[in-house]
Amino acid sequence: MKQMVVSRIENLGQSIIDTVNGLGEFTNFTLKTIYWTFKPPYRFVLLFDQINFIGNKSVFIIFLTASFTGAVFAFQIYTGFKAINTDSFIGPLVAIAMAKELGPVLSGLVVAGRCGAAMAAQIGSMKVTEQIDALEVMGINSYQYLAVPRILGATIALPLLSGLFLAIGYGGSWLIGTKVLGIDPIMYTQKISDLMNLGMIAEGLIKATVFGYLIGIIGTYQGFNVTGGAEGVGRGTNMAVVWGMITVLVVDFFLTSFLVKIL
Repeated sequence: MKQMVVSRIENLGQSIIDTVNGLGEFTNFTLKTIYWTFKPPYRFVLLFDQINFIGNKSVFIIFLTASFTGAVFAFQIYTGFKAINTDSFIGPLVAIAMAKELGPVLSGLVVAGRCGAAMAAQIGSMKVTEQIDALEVMGINSYQYLAVPRILGATIALPLLSGLFLAIGYGGSWLIGTKVLGIDPIMYTQKISDLMNLGMIAEGLIKATVFGYLIGIIGTYQGFNVTGGAEGVGRGTNMAVVWGMITVLVVDFFLTSFLVKIL
């Protein structure tokens, strides 16, 4: 019994130590990427490649996600609002939800699943095949060459995807609301200017920017810390997706509670 208690205490202590060490390594990695972001040479070609990969190549999946999300949201709201004869509020409510929450959060989850995994896999493969060591031998800083373009690319691309999500999602809800549910098109849009303001759009874009940065930093961090060959690459890729998605959902709560007070 005593031995079991001692073993549990040792395991708990080791878990705490590992967590603290992990937070320290992540903080150190973050500070290094911030430092190398502002150090020349500035690798704009790599940055534009990442913006294209994260942003342009995610458009199709954002289109599918946004259009069907808007359509389903319109259906669900209509069911409740029809009972109290408030059809005219469906359009503004969908637009507000898309701008403030659904756009940035679902875009963040899509990018975390698609691009966060790719970042970890690409950098992790270079790590286990010693390509990162080769870069350092050639005098190229691996943080500046590999991490910074991906982090900045995600930070820039995700707000653009979130804005696209808003436009497509509202378009999908409008089609369902007016063509399927029979709501008057003028009634569907007339109250948007009364209930929605630029602060709501700004809130969503700020969230998306923060989510993009966090997804980029988590994906690249997991890639740089891959160990153990191909199995380690798979493990790092999985961790990048899981922690990226969890971070988006958790940080969304705190950002909402903060931004609602200042916007």
